Amino acid sequence: MTDSKLNPEDVAAAWNRNAERWSEDLQAGRDVFREHYTLPAFIDFMPAIEGRRVIDLGCGEGRNTRRFARLGGRLTGIDLSEALIARAKAEEVRAPLGIRYQVGSYCDMQDMAAESFDVALSTMALMDGPDLDRAFGEAHRVLVSGGRLCFSVLHPCFMTRGFSWLHSKDRRYDGLRVADYFDTTPFVERWGFGNPGGEAPPFEVPRFPRTLSDYLNGVCRAGFRIEAIGEPRVDSAAAAAFPALAHWRRHAPLAFFATAAKG
Repeated sequence: MTDSKLNPEDVAAAWNRNAERWSEDLQAGRDVFREHYTLPAFIDFMPAIEGRRVIDLGCGEGRNTRRFARLGGRLTGIDLSEALIARAKAEEVRAPLGIRYQVGSYCDMQDMAAESFDVALSTMALMDGPDLDRAFGEAHRVLVSGGRLCFSVLHPCFMTRGFSWLHSKDRRYDGLRVADYFDTTPFVERWGFGNPGGEAPPFEVPRFPRTLSDYLNGVCRAGFRIEAIGEPRVDSAAAAAFPALAHWRRHAPLAFFATAAKG
């Protein structure tokens, strides 16, 4: 995959390739950041969803979608990847929660009626799509008046294209370096959770870097009113249990959250 020009088809193809091992790694509990940091913090931050019609934008294999359904929401999940949606549907058959899954882009949900949802959630997905304004516009269209959009993304101020950790001579994490904040050129990030017992090839994840103002102004342009933002800190228990989280607790938030209301 080339990094210079990335479109929705590239995003779907990458996640179709990632789908099998991604799902297996999540099932094995290898995504420590999601399970012990970003998702618990997001659940504490997001609006109440019990009894509400909720759409999960960029739902992937449905792991978070199922967590939301267990909180009492009436969930619909949408994702570009046919392979991930197939896994989500299979899990719904195995353990039904009343979730409806659909292959599609959160930037183009024209087959979904206007004002058909009370809440739109998106967890760590909007930085992986090429058209942020259309995503926010579509979320606005499918929400009822007074409906809430709540999303999490990698923190744009810290997770820049030029991000790296700074280490002391004894290899302690002394801080982080951020660079190229204004470089919004799409690229493919290559990384993995780590797979004990083998050297798996890295995941290829298309990224579309944006500034903090891109996110906040995009929400406002779509017609939302920002109600709250969050920069969650790793809690002390998680930092003590998982060394990979400890330096994030000390130095910076990995994620950025926002909730906005449709007027």
